[in-house]
Amino acid sequence: MIDRRTFIASAAALAAGPSFAAEAVDVALVLAVDSSTSVSMDEFYLQMEGYAAAMRHPALAEAIGAGRIGAVGVLFFEFADAKTHVVNLEWRRLAGVADLEAYAKELEIAPRLVVGGTTAIGDAIDFGHAALDDCPYAAGRRVIDVSGDGASNAGRAVGAARADAVGLGITINGLPILNEEPDLDAYYRAFVIGGTGAFCVPARDYLDFREAIRDKLVREIRFVA
Repeated sequence: MIDRRTFIASAAALAAGPSFAAEAVDVALVLAVDSSTSVSMDEFYLQMEGYAAAMRHPALAEAIGAGRIGAVGVLFFEFADAKTHVVNLEWRRLAGVADLEAYAKELEIAPRLVVGGTTAIGDAIDFGHAALDDCPYAAGRRVIDVSGDGASNAGRAVGAARADAVGLGITINGLPILNEEPDLDAYYRAFVIGGTGAFCVPARDYLDFREAIRDKLVREIRFVA
C-alpha cells in the first residue's frame, strides 16, 4: 500500500509536468535580435522571415542531425535599451524537420514586441547570459547570437559583458547588418564576439539577412572544437 506522503509526492511530481532538465542538446543557442529605433517594422519582419527560412533549409536539419545528440535548444529575444529585453519565443528543443517547421511557423506569425529605443548590446549579452543560466536543457555548448544594424550606444560596456560571458565558457557570435554602418562588422569583431570558435557573418542589408543567418546557424551548430 502507498502511504500518504508517497502519494502526495507522486501527485506533486505529476502536477509539475515532465522535467526537461535531463534532456540533452548539442548546443543551447540564444538568438538576440536588435529591435531598436534604427530597425524599421519592415526590416524587423525581414529578419523574422529570414529566421523562418533558415529553419526550413535542409542544411540546418542536416547540421542538427549530425550532432552527437541531434538536438539544439533555442531561445529568441528582442533588445533595445539597457532594460528593454523581451523574450519572443521561449526555450524550445529542436530535434528534427517537424520541430524546425513548427518553429518556422511560430517565427512567421510572432509579433514585434519591442519597438524603438537605443542599442544596448552589452546589456543584451548579459540578458542572453542569464537566459543560458536558466536553460532547461543540458547543453554541450552555450552560444549567444547577436544580430543588429548598429554599434552599442547605451548601457553597459560591451567588452565587460563579453568578458563575463566568455569567462564562463559562453561563445558570442555576431551578425552585423551593414546598411546603416558599413564598418559594423569590424566593430562586432573588435567588441562583440568572443569565446571558443567565435565568428562574425555580416549581411550587406536586410535583404541579404536570410542567406547570412542560415549560413551562421549552420556554422555554429556544426562547430567542432
